[in-house]
Amino acid sequence: MSVKFKSFTESTQADWAAMNAYNREHEAHRSVAILEHLKLLDTPCGFPVTRLQHSLQSAELAAEAGEDEEYVVCALLHDIGDTLGTVNHPDVAAAILEPFVSEENHWMVKHHGIFQGLNFFHHIGLDPNMRDQYRDNPHFERTAHFIAEYDNVAFDYEKPDLSLELFEPMVKRVFSNVRRSIYTPT
Repeated sequence: MSVKFKSFTESTQADWAAMNAYNREHEAHRSVAILEHLKLLDTPCGFPVTRLQHSLQSAELAAEAGEDEEYVVCALLHDIGDTLGTVNHPDVAAAILEPFVSEENHWMVKHHGIFQGLNFFHHIGLDPNMRDQYRDNPHFERTAHFIAEYDNVAFDYEKPDLSLELFEPMVKRVFSNVRRSIYTPT
């Protein structure tokens, strides 16, 4: 690929066609980058398990319960933002997932932090019922279910460590399909 411009205003349609072709050829790198970033969660963090093991346990529980592949990938990646934005990690994870997942899964990941608060906010001086502001949202029950069944219970330090390799094919498939993006022509 060889395009030459010093600003986007100087770019041409031919430049963008060349860059889009390059991006299509390298789409597989997207899932590799996601998986590599997820590995950064494999460090002690004060929890009973690493954040990577927590994420793997969440995904395993969702898979064992029969959730679809996209949902399982969302369970795997729901805390991926912890390394970049601990206090807004759900927003980071949701931003990464948004172009590739359904609206209901995106909403679930984006709001999982406030829903998880039901289980611990009282320990840190916050309202554990903060999630109630979303009670009328159509994705409320889905998100509450995710927390109760797959997120809250995924800190089992007695469980043997799980391997990320088990979920790599799923991640690759989910991230190979852009579902909605301003950069995707209609």
